[in-house]
Amino acid sequence: MVSTSSTNGEGATIEVVVGRIGKPHGVRGEVTVDVRSDEPDRRFAVGNVLRAEAPRGSASPLTSMRVVRVRWHQTTLLVTFAELTDRTTAEAARGIVLHATVPADETPEDPDEFYDHHLVGLAAYDVDGTHLGEVTALVHGGAQDLLTVKALDGRNTLVPFVKALVPEVDLAGGRVVIADRPGLVTPLPEDAEQQ
Repeated sequence: MVSTSSTNGEGATIEVVVGRIGKPHGVRGEVTVDVRSDEPDRRFAVGNVLRAEAPRGSASPLTSMRVVRVRWHQTTLLVTFAELTDRTTAEAARGIVLHATVPADETPEDPDEFYDHHLVGLAAYDVDGTHLGEVTALVHGGAQDLLTVKALDGRNTLVPFVKALVPEVDLAGGRVVIADRPGLVTPLPEDAEQQ
């Protein structure tokens, strides 16, 4: 689960990415949801209003969506939103990223999950302890999330946020460990020669 910060201070809240709308299911506006939360039953409770972020190029006017009905079909979460009344509106909503507002001091139950605001600003090191740069953002992809790491030479690099490439996140220590290899954060030898 990941998020974007919305406010800071006492009583602050953050926006957590909780899912992405997939394909329509049936003809009455029900959609599949690619769950991005460790607590889908809580985030998609009936009555919850989620902020809707349409993908680039989408003509969808939706900015928020209210959960009307939720059910699991095997391992797929199916949700009916008040704003989606038929298959046409459900198809138009495909790709919308859904955000929930939560208290800023809330942390995911799973110790291997993090909110964006926990990761942005962490120093990036390779497995040998060499400083590589700083995490400046997260990109939420369909298959996986990507850490944006600003390398020491000023380049912005993308690192798939998977255990094999990011074996350690030390929030208390303010650092993230990246199993770097040429072309990931460190430039390829031929690119380094051209600089």
